[in-house]
Amino acid sequence: MTIKNNAIAAVAISASLIMTGCHQSSNSESTLIQSTEVLEITDAALEDIVRHSYQYVAMYNVNNKFALAQGGWNTVHADTQLKDHTLTDIARPNNDTLYVFSLLDLRDDAVIIDVPAFDSSYASLMVTGYDHYVTVPISVTKNDFQVPEKVLFYTERTSGYSGEPVEGIDRSIKVDGDFVSAAFRVMPHANEPEKFTEIAEQMQGIAVVTLNEYQGKPAKPVDRTPLPAVGRTDSDIYANNFLEVMQFVLNHTTFDTNDPLDQAYLTAMKKLGLQPGKAFDQEKSIAVDGERFRAVADKVRMDMFARTQDPVFTAKHGLDLFKTKGEIDLHLLVLQSVIGPVGLPASEAVYPPVVSADGEPLNAQHDYVIKMSKDELPPAKAFWSVTLYDSENGFFIPNDHMKYSVGENAGMVLNAEGGIDIHISAEKPADVPAENWLPINRQDERLDIIMRIYDPELEAYKEYSVPNAERVTAS
Repeated sequence: MTIKNNAIAAVAISASLIMTGCHQSSNSESTLIQSTEVLEITDAALEDIVRHSYQYVAMYNVNNKFALAQGGWNTVHADTQLKDHTLTDIARPNNDTLYVFSLLDLRDDAVIIDVPAFDSSYASLMVTGYDHYVTVPISVTKNDFQVPEKVLFYTERTSGYSGEPVEGIDRSIKVDGDFVSAAFRVMPHANEPEKFTEIAEQMQGIAVVTLNEYQGKPAKPVDRTPLPAVGRTDSDIYANNFLEVMQFVLNHTTFDTNDPLDQAYLTAMKKLGLQPGKAFDQEKSIAVDGERFRAVADKVRMDMFARTQDPVFTAKHGLDLFKTKGEIDLHLLVLQSVIGPVGLPASEAVYPPVVSADGEPLNAQHDYVIKMSKDELPPAKAFWSVTLYDSENGFFIPNDHMKYSVGENAGMVLNAEGGIDIHISAEKPADVPAENWLPINRQDERLDIIMRIYDPELEAYKEYSVPNAERVTAS
């Protein structure tokens, strides 16, 4: 991603493929011609394909589902309250900030976002496309949001615009994908009702307009060709329409000839008969075993879940997630795409998991408590939270109390010494404030607990010991 503000070799995948159609043409490999040739693919080769494609599958699913949910592309949806368990479009969403989602289609015209000033301790604008490389061009950590701005977005494929200055535009941002999410996170100061109302009104002022409309011209016609279907889960895409989705991604993403991961992905897709600039043809495409792809994708997902429960691994890599191209390796790209897409880099927030004190997986058959003294509270310059999810999907635990996290915005009560005990239990203990209780449903269900620390004191965080969840009772 290139921002204007004022001014290796390809990696071969040694895989063979099961196919009913083999690609071959007289002068190039860009045309598929059906063949009776049958090749086989090994389990290792298939897993390699899944790992090199997971970031694209996950972000296609996330970005497109949000676009569908809010009425299409080049739209804006601003929260007026914290998210609840009805949100199932993304794994491990926030329940401690308000969101504004702007889903941008940059094929036919550049798009401009009106960014307001925010009177909040934390606000940021995060941008990512299908490749899941994350950029935060605007943040309170950079002393932004002091004054309103107009920010223009485009790609190298945007029709009619290639980066020239536009009067009245404060920033011009070139992104790598034709379809991107520009996501605002804003601390709502929910414990200050008047300020909460003011911030929610500021969020409603965010607007999206195409460049033609901004310049007083008629809006350009929009390509209404249906996009490939999304899946309820990433594994559904692997099972149902993986090749179609990947061809679409290839056609709407910029790839760097000098980036090893970009070239490895292109090589993997070429093995499947997919290349940038081609039209997907179901009749001539390679036939793949969707359920086998699903099984491998599920295996990769569970492997990544297991890594997040390893304190040594998270301590080593907790500051290395959600970075720009060239700053993050494939393993961590897959991990962030599996665990919770659309996150912030460590300069903005860190997301350490809270694991059980006994080393066993957290399970709703038991109750737990997380204890922190005043000196053990997270090193946050803005604020922190602790959020509970089901492990299988990464969704909030449904409950009648609509309580999913503990923190300054979702509610918390410090004790007389300035510390806090957070209880995860089926029934609220009598002497525990409701703000410090995270309800569970008594059943055999794996749980995940994520701590979020916004605008962290990074040097202090390197020495910080994340608290464990201690088991209180057994069923």
